[in-house]
Amino acid sequence: MTARVQSVLNEVEYIVGYKTYIELIRPFLTHQQVVATGMRQEIDRCREAIRLAGEGHRVAVVSSGDAGVYGMAGIIIECMEQAGLLDLPLEIIPGVTAASAAASMLGAPLMHDFAVISLSDLLTPWEVIEKRVRLAAEGDFIFAIYNPKSQGRTQHIETVREILLQYRRPDTPVGLVREALRGDESSVLITNLGEFTNHPIDMLTTVIVGNSQTRIVGPYMVTPRGYKL
Repeated sequence: MTARVQSVLNEVEYIVGYKTYIELIRPFLTHQQVVATGMRQEIDRCREAIRLAGEGHRVAVVSSGDAGVYGMAGIIIECMEQAGLLDLPLEIIPGVTAASAAASMLGAPLMHDFAVISLSDLLTPWEVIEKRVRLAAEGDFIFAIYNPKSQGRTQHIETVREILLQYRRPDTPVGLVREALRGDESSVLITNLGEFTNHPIDMLTTVIVGNSQTRIVGPYMVTPRGYKL
């Protein structure tokens, strides 16, 4: 936790967030009142946070990873606009998104151009996601895949694998990192494009698929930047 985050937590009166994320920071909370809600209640959380801030309270909204990458920053601003409260002071504190966290545990797979794609189709139609995957694969981008698989959504990651196999070799390195940088809960596996869906994958897994130049160097997954050694 950065010094700025700790400072903000100490200053605010209310902490608003998804229950799971609140529990992750619970050891750092002291006097703050907590407003915690469940999955898929993002709009409700934002509106409550803005209501409290509009009353003059100091409020922190907790987001996983980086608030500006699949996080809460965008919806907070949109809800502020809807409420006519864009003049409220807002500070967005950057964090470490899952792609960066997972990459640090694999070695250096994101050393060249890469695409970050979520396979969750709750807010984005699957047809749009599939098109983006195909175009990024054609462009030989490294992939960082979020929300790859859930109990009710098992086929999307298989479809992505099939698309990628049209553009790169089956032995292309793939890294699977679960709960990246969350202490003892983290797990790391390096496999390949032909076989990676045979391994356990869930919503807490970040999948990093190398490009045509990515290779295994000892225990590391590395995409060369292009330096002449």
